[in-house]
Amino acid sequence: MQVSLSQQPSAENSKQTPVSESLVQVMRDGITESRHRGHVVAVEPDGKIVASLGTPDAVTFLRSSAKPHQAIPLVASGAAARFGFTEKEIALACASHSGEEIHTETAAQMLKKIGLEPAVLKCGTHEPFSPEVSRRLREKAEEPNVLHNNCSGKHVGMLAVALHVGAPMDTYDSPDNPVQLVIGRAISQFSGIPLEDIAVGVDGCSVPTFGITVKAMALMYARLVSAPPEFDDRTRKSCQRIVSAMTSYPEIIGGTVDRLDTEMMRAAKGRLISKVGAEGVYTVGVLPCKEWPRGLGLALKIEDGDDHRARPTVVIESLRQLGVLKGDSLEAVSGYASFPVRNRRQEVVGEVRASFELNRIG
Repeated sequence: MQVSLSQQPSAENSKQTPVSESLVQVMRDGITESRHRGHVVAVEPDGKIVASLGTPDAVTFLRSSAKPHQAIPLVASGAAARFGFTEKEIALACASHSGEEIHTETAAQMLKKIGLEPAVLKCGTHEPFSPEVSRRLREKAEEPNVLHNNCSGKHVGMLAVALHVGAPMDTYDSPDNPVQLVIGRAISQFSGIPLEDIAVGVDGCSVPTFGITVKAMALMYARLVSAPPEFDDRTRKSCQRIVSAMTSYPEIIGGTVDRLDTEMMRAAKGRLISKVGAEGVYTVGVLPCKEWPRGLGLALKIEDGDDHRARPTVVIESLRQLGVLKGDSLEAVSGYASFPVRNRRQEVVGEVRASFELNRIG
């Protein structure tokens, strides 16, 4: 597995740009001022598309939506059991967390269990996603550290796998390290795409990220919440533990306040797992239920990469149309379903809202 070298698109390739659909309108005084376009796909665990818009075969990077699947080897290899990782700690390995104390302390505890220091983490540093934590750091004239990185739990999980299987720890982030190779095989298994056909790039936290179709992303989540019978027993049990960790600790996956992943899972009360990915990617796994007895995977890509006003609007509207969010659960996330457009005096002069109907199939 190796990082793909990017090239400028040729004239021939540019003709193959996936056709997207308008998903969100930005209205000002009754006029559509802007639109966000993209792709939405919902599939069952056997790969059957049940709803879509845009191009299901559009290829993009999973980014942080890969995290629960990047954690599969942590559980399946026996590393999580060897180091005594709790469900809360497994949840952090799947998280894009806010850098709150609950997150940094959990990451530090995980490092202690595997006998390593924060300095070994290769994810880099950034301002915590939590505005409150960032404010407190500035007030104390302190710089954020590596544990504040939203990917710190994922990186500790990768180091735990490296220790468990005897892989080189100083190159755990390299595409040819055994840790990344076993993760690549997990991505292939869940997506149904041969490993050699998966594009590999470098994520913001420096580990490999995987380029696959939006349909394959949805399939990965359908299979995570409802593992097919052909998966071996160890993988199936790993899926169950990861889903349980995410639904039991939604505040670890995102944050204690104002994080879409967390609020979605709180609202659904254990009926789905939710995971953001950078550049307008979003993925959801709906556990088997009355509406979807075999489970369901949903994935979307906002074409312009918008993470704030378009992405939450589209995922909530998609799940409403699919009968997953309704009643109290829909009301609980209504603050993310549309957004007011305000002028400088904070008067409402427009709205950001969903403007699509999924094409239902079958």
